[in-house]
Amino acid sequence: MTTARDVLDRCAELDRFTATPPQLERVYLSREHASANAVAGRWMEEAGLRTWQDAAGNQCGRREGAAPGLPALLVGSHLDTVPDAGSYDGMLGVVMAIAVAQRLRDRELPFALEVIGFSDEEGTRFGKALLGSQALAGVWEEDWWDLRDRDGVTLHQAFLEFGLDPRRVGEAARRPDELVGYLEAHIEQGPYLEAEDRSLGYVTTIAGARRFRLSFIGEARHAGGTPYSRRRDALVGASEAIVLIERRARASDCIATVGRIEVQPGAINVIPGRADISLDLRAATDDERDLMWTMLRSEIERACAQRGLRLEVRETHHASAMPCAPWLQEAVMAGIRSTGDDDPVGLWSRAGHDAMAVGLTTDVGMLFLRCHDGISHHPEEDVRELDVSAGLDALERAVLEVAARIEVSA
Repeated sequence: MTTARDVLDRCAELDRFTATPPQLERVYLSREHASANAVAGRWMEEAGLRTWQDAAGNQCGRREGAAPGLPALLVGSHLDTVPDAGSYDGMLGVVMAIAVAQRLRDRELPFALEVIGFSDEEGTRFGKALLGSQALAGVWEEDWWDLRDRDGVTLHQAFLEFGLDPRRVGEAARRPDELVGYLEAHIEQGPYLEAEDRSLGYVTTIAGARRFRLSFIGEARHAGGTPYSRRRDALVGASEAIVLIERRARASDCIATVGRIEVQPGAINVIPGRADISLDLRAATDDERDLMWTMLRSEIERACAQRGLRLEVRETHHASAMPCAPWLQEAVMAGIRSTGDDDPVGLWSRAGHDAMAVGLTTDVGMLFLRCHDGISHHPEEDVRELDVSAGLDALERAVLEVAARIEVSA
């Protein structure tokens, strides 16, 4: 039986496939992506699954249920990373899913069991997250083919170089009648389980996110010769907006983050004529998020008017919140209870996950594992063996709970 130690060792093995050693970076349609798929595929085969790489580059494995051709319960996560990544975001969920498939290889189930390693959850290479899971959900958009990486390679060209046919990407899509549901195990990427001294938690909903590029347009002039009464300093306006964004978010249940600032012309002795900032806005519900954005935009526009600045807004990402299906929440809760935690804690996921896209075509449920100090997207990302052990038991039990429900409803 695959143990927690085996799972952690496999995560360490995946660390070998990086474009920037000793840092971990594995992006969509790269040589490292191909290597990770190959190794994950081998582990899937050892677990008794028939394997294939789908038309979007996702690594897949399947074991038939009590009869051939039954709808599948899909279990998995993603194999790609951010730059300078940790070892567990995404990969842990894939390896745990394979381990559970191995544990259940001799158990007859009322559905097919499929494991998937999604190819591009992070969006590191082309700036568009969830490409692999959106292909599975059948929501691929034609204009994505023109997306370019930092070297100018288009997504269309990268498909061809990876050995995929862009014309066949639609074949990765799964119909709702082909699936029973989707379960994903993932590190929490936050400190809440650790604060409660819990190994595991279940996810209630995944944050709806919107991302914006806010451009503050002023006037570049000589820093020494222009009095303050004549200045239209774009960077000061952007700075005021950043402080406003944090203050409003802190007083709410929303999360708002400015992660990037660009200033033009960027000279020491020139008043900035333009400043561009990013805004990542998240909340448990779309209504909360959208209300926060309406308030922020109004206040920022008012502040810009007072400083003689023009504000330009471009929305770069929009993802609706994805509630986890109540029946799959209950299955995950039953899994957690099987580990000795009689009162499972529910959390809304502040981070996005492949389940957001998969939820467009089938019901989804998520299991969170405690991660040290809530650190993620960083090399110090860490999990404890005892939590992984509990997570394996809980995920296995959750699959069996789904089977019991399917059998009762049949």
